[in-house]
Amino acid sequence: MTTPRFLSRRSLIQGLLAALALSVLPHVAHAQLTVEVTGAGANRIPIAIADFGGEPGLSRALTTVVRGDLERSGLFKMIDPGSQALTENSAVDYGSWKGRGADALAAGSLASGGDGRMEARFRLYDVTRQQSLGGAAYLTSTPALRAAGHRIADFIYEKLTGEPGVFSTRIAYVVKTGSRYALQIADADGQNAQSALVSKEPIISPAWSPDGGRLAYVSFENKKPVVYVHNLATGRRQVVSNFKGSNSAPAWSPDGNRLAVVLTKDGGSQIFVLNADGSGVTRLMTSSGIDTEPQWSADGRYVYFTSDRGGQPQIYRVATSGGAAERVTFEGSYNVSPRLSPDGRLLAYITRGAGGFRLAVMDLNSRQTQVLTDSSRDESPSFAPNGRMILFATEIGGRGVLSAVSADGRIKQRLSIAAGDVREPAWGPLVK
Repeated sequence: MTTPRFLSRRSLIQGLLAALALSVLPHVAHAQLTVEVTGAGANRIPIAIADFGGEPGLSRALTTVVRGDLERSGLFKMIDPGSQALTENSAVDYGSWKGRGADALAAGSLASGGDGRMEARFRLYDVTRQQSLGGAAYLTSTPALRAAGHRIADFIYEKLTGEPGVFSTRIAYVVKTGSRYALQIADADGQNAQSALVSKEPIISPAWSPDGGRLAYVSFENKKPVVYVHNLATGRRQVVSNFKGSNSAPAWSPDGNRLAVVLTKDGGSQIFVLNADGSGVTRLMTSSGIDTEPQWSADGRYVYFTSDRGGQPQIYRVATSGGAAERVTFEGSYNVSPRLSPDGRLLAYITRGAGGFRLAVMDLNSRQTQVLTDSSRDESPSFAPNGRMILFATEIGGRGVLSAVSADGRIKQRLSIAAGDVREPAWGPLVK
């Protein structure tokens, strides 16, 4: 099998390597990603997260998660709350908090129940308007304390920005350490990483189902690329595409019932659509060029894809009902890896310029394009489910790391592991 000439970057070259053995380890934890914020929004919201009432150690651990989430987002400025704990029932001295520079304040408590569970209660206040913005209570436990913190941070984020928070979401990515590949799943902050699949053969192109319960990906364990669908709750997986030649680049339809895949069973790389169980295979269109990297639009009306049908790799789209393909990108001679924002307004992709491969974003209404990064080996973009950030893989010092940048280019993060290449990121859907 040959590699398409315009997709022969390092991660896809690795995807053609042969290997030896496979093991499925759904509950094995590995090194955590660390997150470094390298940029921030222009107008950050000053907020104080008071120490919650209750057992000091656990309450402090909870508030640490909330503060860390909000600070890493680049949209909030943390105001020192002092050492005094405040519960959701404490009287609020708005003048004092305003004097400290806070526009918003969160206070709460962590109460233990008799069955080993705890209840995290909190309330959010608008200091400027001197009013409550609401609150919530979440049942939790010591092992699930971080999850409760993420939910609180999501509530605060949405109330103050008007956008859903994504701190409770998960990300998937592949770590290569020596000859070992691991498909890992972690919280959006890089913590609680666990391996869904470990192999001595490459794993590429993970894609989340819209409900967050399944991952589609390509594994080379059979000495060729085969598409699997992996149920994350049970650890069971199913081969959904194992035709002659290459089976690659799975992408979920918005309803989670179908997958677009790239097959070479009839000759060149062409896009097919099949049901999530592998049945009902149909060819989306016929092309004399290489068509690859399909991505559904949020409304399910189009599939965007990369093709060299015009002589150079560009991004096109075709109606899922059939018809002629329409070219989308025109700036530059090399544009690949289309990814649509959840609202369908933006298209992220990788473009090649004088500095190498960089992440760009296009407003599909105005066709205005902006290059968001100054790195040289970007690949595999993936939007956060609220559309605010774009996660992608890049290379620093010869080692693969993950980075994230806001859709306006102002907020930047870097996620890395002490040892090993990190590649192939995919940001999961909102938690319902």
